[in-house]
Amino acid sequence: MIVITAPTGNIGSTLLDLLLNQSPTRTEELRVIVRDPGKLPEAVRARVDVVTGSHGDADVVDRAFAGADAVFWLVPPNPRAPSLDAVFAEFTRAAAKAFTAHGVGHVVGVSALGRGTPVAGHAGQVTASLAMDDVIAGTGVAYRALANPSFMDNLLRQVVSIRDDGVFTDIVTADHKAPVVAIRDIAAAAAGLLLDRTWTGTGEVPVLGPEDLSADDMARIMSDVLGRPVRYQRQSIDDFRAALTRYGVGDAHAQGLVDMMCAKNDGLDNDVPRTLQTASPTTFREWCATVLKPAVQG
Repeated sequence: MIVITAPTGNIGSTLLDLLLNQSPTRTEELRVIVRDPGKLPEAVRARVDVVTGSHGDADVVDRAFAGADAVFWLVPPNPRAPSLDAVFAEFTRAAAKAFTAHGVGHVVGVSALGRGTPVAGHAGQVTASLAMDDVIAGTGVAYRALANPSFMDNLLRQVVSIRDDGVFTDIVTADHKAPVVAIRDIAAAAAGLLLDRTWTGTGEVPVLGPEDLSADDMARIMSDVLGRPVRYQRQSIDDFRAALTRYGVGDAHAQGLVDMMCAKNDGLDNDVPRTLQTASPTTFREWCATVLKPAVQG
């Protein structure tokens, strides 16, 4: 049995779809942990075992992990949390105990690039993600952390600005090249690990996308695909922080995002070499054509 956390989120829902449509010669019993089962499509609810509640709750994970062979672990967003440790490591501790108590064999988690880099210790959400990985690895379970750069899909938060003004923003320098990944490739990497549980020990699986791109590169590709000019506008840190505050993001989360983006601008995501194993397939141009363009036109 495979247990999937955050099954209604972008990565979790994509992973669940992949696992539900696996080869008919290979069938895996699936269980999901979800706060509101009504957010799952009815056809999905009919094919999975549903445990209702938060996967940060000890009683919930105790029920959910009973009989589980593998778990997909993703912490939910909590922009009002008092600290990043509360969002990541503390949220994970109940699950870590349940992995041990129920003899879960394999765990695949969503994490970040940056371990071992000079800026990893002050990289906000990335630093907290790596601490979460350490909590899970400390249980002795076979663990693979999907080490991801920034997501292409984060641009969907700026669809209105891209559509109406031809502008997207960030705080990184316009010419800084770094890897960027589509969430569907992260889900595919997770599915492969969850279905082939021959691996042991702990480690990271980088999912880097096929190319390094700068914000200016992305603006050029978006312009080509959308058939309209799109430009990158670099925000100041103060303006970035103020925008987060307007959207109701708490101080700890906002500072973490600032620290993470500054660390990325200082090369946080640039230390892992791209190989046949680390390069995921979806190009930014393909993502723009299949995901961003329909969102802009919609």
